[in-house]
Formats: sequence, C-alpha cells, structure tokens
Amino acid sequence: MMDRLIEIHDQINALVWGTPLIIALMGTGLFLTIWTGGIQFRRFGFAFREVLGKLRTKGTGTGTVSPFQAVATALASTVGVGNIAGVATAIHLGGPGALFWLLVSGLFGMCTKFCEIAVALHYREKDADGTMRGGAMYILKNGLGLPWLGSVFALLTSLAAFGIGNMVQSNSVAAALETSFGLDVRVTGVILMALVGLVVLGGLRRIVEVTQYLVPFMCIAYIIGAGVILFLNFGEIPRAVSLVIDGAFNGSAAVGGFAGATVMQAVRLGIARGLFTNEAGLGSAPIVHAAAVTDHPVRQALYGIFEVFIDTFVVCVMTGLVLLTTGVWELDLTGAAMSAKGFELGLPGVWGHVVVTVGILTFAFSTLVGWSFYGETGAVYLFGDRAVRPYRLAWVGAVWFGATGSLKLVWDISDTLNALMAVPNLIAILGSAAILRKLIREFFKDG
Repeated sequence: MMDRLIEIHDQINALVWGTPLIIALMGTGLFLTIWTGGIQFRRFGFAFREVLGKLRTKGTGTGTVSPFQAVATALASTVGVGNIAGVATAIHLGGPGALFWLLVSGLFGMCTKFCEIAVALHYREKDADGTMRGGAMYILKNGLGLPWLGSVFALLTSLAAFGIGNMVQSNSVAAALETSFGLDVRVTGVILMALVGLVVLGGLRRIVEVTQYLVPFMCIAYIIGAGVILFLNFGEIPRAVSLVIDGAFNGSAAVGGFAGATVMQAVRLGIARGLFTNEAGLGSAPIVHAAAVTDHPVRQALYGIFEVFIDTFVVCVMTGLVLLTTGVWELDLTGAAMSAKGFELGLPGVWGHVVVTVGILTFAFSTLVGWSFYGETGAVYLFGDRAVRPYRLAWVGAVWFGATGSLKLVWDISDTLNALMAVPNLIAILGSAAILRKLIREFFKDG
C-alpha cells in the first residue's frame, strides 16, 4: 500500500515540479527583470555595498531584527543540503551543462527575490507580541484583497515546513552521524531535539542570534574547503568550464557511469535545481526579511540580490566545479554521495569527509531553525498568536520523528507543498507590480 502511495505521489510531484512551474518561475523572473529595468544588474554594486557596509548596524526604522540577522536567517534556510546534494543530482542527470542553466536561473532569481522581499515589507504588519510578520499571505490580504488565497499560502507553508524544513533535515543529520561515527539515530534525535528546542522555543530573536554567527561560519568553512580543492586542481578548471558551456548547448555524451544527457535535460534540471536551492519565487525568504528593521522596503530587498548570489553563484558553482575537476561526475554516484566523494578525493587525508559531514550538519541545523519561523508565521496567519507555542512544541517533537524515521513519502509530499507555494506567491508579486515600481522609484529617486 505504501509503495503504491509513493508511486502515485511521485507522479504528482513530477507534474508539480515540471515544465509549467519552471516556465512560471523563470517567466516571472524575466518579466520582473524587464519591469524593473534589470535592477539586479544595475544595482548589483549598490546592493553589495549596502549589505557588506552594514553588517553590524541595527538598521533604522521599524522592525524586529537587524537587516543582517534577517538575511542570515534567510540564508540559513536557503543554503542547505540541496547545495551539496542538489547540484550533484543536476549534473548526474543533466550533465555538466546543467550548471550553466542553474546560473541562468540565479540571474533571474536575484530579481524575483528582490521583488518579493520589497513587496512583503510594504504590506507587513505587527502581531500582538510586537513581532513583524510578512510574506505572500499578507500581500494577498492587505494588498490584493485576497485573504482566502493568503490562507492557502499560509497552510502550504506551515505544512511544507515540517517536511522540507524539519524532518528531512533532521534525517540528513542522523544519517550523516550514523555513517561517519556510528551514532544511533535515536541518540541523535534526542540531542537534536534539545538543541533545536533551545533555539526555536526562544522565538525569532533567539533564532537570529544563532544564525547570524552560524551562517557565516558554515559558508566560509565550506567555501574554504571547496577553494582548496579548486586550487589543487587549478589546471582542470578550464576543462570543467568547457564541459559546462558545451553541455549547456550541445548536451553530454555518455561516459563512465553517467547515462548521458540531452540539452533539454540540462536546461530543465539545471533551472529546476537552481530554483530549488535559491528558493526565488517560492515565497519563503520574504517571511523573515519582512521582520527586518529598515527605513524602506527596497533597502532590505537589496539583501535578496546578495542572498541569491551567495547561494547560487558562490556555493552552488564551487560545488559544481569540485565535482567536475575531481572527475566524480563520471562515476555512478548522485546526490550527497557524489559530493562527498568529490571532497574526499579533492582534499588530503580525512579532510574531505570532515568538510562534507560538517557541511551537512551545519546546513541542516540552520535550515531546521530558520524554517521554523516560516512555518510559525503561516500558523499565526491562520490561527492567530495562540498558535505560536503549540507550533513551536510540535516543531521540536517532529525533529525526533525525522531523525529516527524513513522519510521517502514525507520528503516527496513536502517537496510538492513547497512547489505549490509558488502559485499564490507569484500571484502576489505580479499583482503588486505597480506598487513595486513605485517603491523602486521612491527609493532611488530615478527609478
């Protein structure tokens, strides 16, 4: 019976994450790029100066957390196991050319993320305990007069969070520790519940206090590890780049354990994995950005450009180049196993194994705490402030089931719900195009 349910849902998942959603997300990114005059290109330097120049400032204006704490929490939820496993899966099934199309999705994703954050901040509101709440549900209610569609988005978010943001992540941690150190998954479940509980039960302020230190550490550690591999294999980088470009437009021939890939596979898988890892257009990151202290929505939205750049153009690209320069993409491996092998071969001694294990642990834990606020905000929209405490307690309890259970169906269902979040979110963004242009002109004065 369970096998049949999984089979049925696999078909639903393939449909939901299929060509129509990819076209909708990429089409929205293209439209917004034209609508904003390519703001992710025109204001790229401004965005980086805004982010890097104000890492320690609390921001001016109204809000709950500092601008950097907001982007750190968003990155905590975005930069995750998908950056390790997702890129490998795309290259395994779509060939090296998938990495090129992953970057294309990132170019448009920077604009989409900027726009959804800007509009989310414009329509945010304060809840009873003073926490700023925002996201597609509030845009749909306060901006477009569609509270029922806001409820749909909130429900999808609060449910998807338990899978993709909780149980899948705790399962990854438990599996990594069992494989690396032989630690019983039940022990991992108890320890992880305690750690997550310490953070999540303290609310948003406790979450951002953790992510503002954890995210820079985990990103820098992973980048250094990948950077060392690329330095040691510097001579292979031109060949890797050539494989990416050639595969993007000509497809990849079958080689080793690799089954071969057409151009369409490279395009579809590269774009799909790119959208999955940076989450642009899915509506998750604006929920925490909406809590930031800022004097104007566009100022915080610039952090969205930075966020996608780090996720896609730094972490994903370095992962992809490691896989290509070490040659592991030609082996019959996929997902985290391929990435682990790449780091194992690329770094001396046990360092490769350590980097991947630490990466999985920190990436997964940061996602666990970051996504809790997303799901909680969906529950608050639906049921009010009385939902906060029960949701947090349920979140901590779900960590145990994730660490100790088999999650094939949970992963698939949450993946589908996560994709469905894009539909009301895109309606919210596109329906707010006029106010978006007004906000940009108001902030930059010249549009």
